[in-house]
Amino acid sequence: MSEHNYKFNVTMTCGGCSGAVERVLKKLDGVKSYDVSLDTQTANIITEDSVDYATVLEKIKKTGKKVNSGEADGVAQEV
Repeated sequence: MSEHNYKFNVTMTCGGCSGAVERVLKKLDGVKSYDVSLDTQTANIITEDSVDYATVLEKIKKTGKKVNSGEADGVAQEV
């Protein structure tokens, strides 16, 4: 089974912000691993092939955090 590698630049100002992003990713079915960094303002997510970019983007946006940019498998995507 193949996988997707998604990267998002997310505006996070504190540990609570990065924690909110981590919580939604933890609950999302099909996420294999994730790394949310407050220092670099990024969220790197590895998912199963069945999880598409739009689904992950929508979950992150529901935290209320601003998504500045996104990539799917190294290709820039709309946010």
